[in-house]
Amino acid sequence: MADLKMPEVNYVVIAGNLTKDPIFRTTTSGTPVVNFTVASNRKFKDSTNQWQEDVCFVGIVAWNKLAESCKDRLHKGSAVLVDGELQSRTWRTDDGNSRSIVEIKARRIQFLNKRGHGVNGTDEDNGVFIDDEGVDYVEDTFDKFLSHEESNLLHGNDKKIL
Repeated sequence: MADLKMPEVNYVVIAGNLTKDPIFRTTTSGTPVVNFTVASNRKFKDSTNQWQEDVCFVGIVAWNKLAESCKDRLHKGSAVLVDGELQSRTWRTDDGNSRSIVEIKARRIQFLNKRGHGVNGTDEDNGVFIDDEGVDYVEDTFDKFLSHEESNLLHGNDKKIL
């Protein structure tokens, strides 16, 4: 029997809100880096069939132009959608203890909060992804082609429209 090799997949997507302002710094070589924590809620039914909610706190790290975009756009409470990969790192603290962490190294971040209003009132981050090269991608959604009723059905708002 031939040896089967499991494919190596490391891909994570998470949505949530920042628990505090991001920490922006540059490395000794001048590379920008930002760290922040996202709180993401999970709903589940318990043993009594009642809905419960649990929160998961996940560390995010972004580098280069993506870090710079985060510095200018994110603050405590900001809503984001992050895709990236898990990475672990270990370091020594000042008192000699070893610490380790598992976090998400961001590849793309979608800023979900409105930034403000421009001249035409449409200057917002909704639907804009920024990747780790700092390139903006506009989300290609088909929602703009739906009627009000179709949009309500698609998004779970199945109440009758009067």
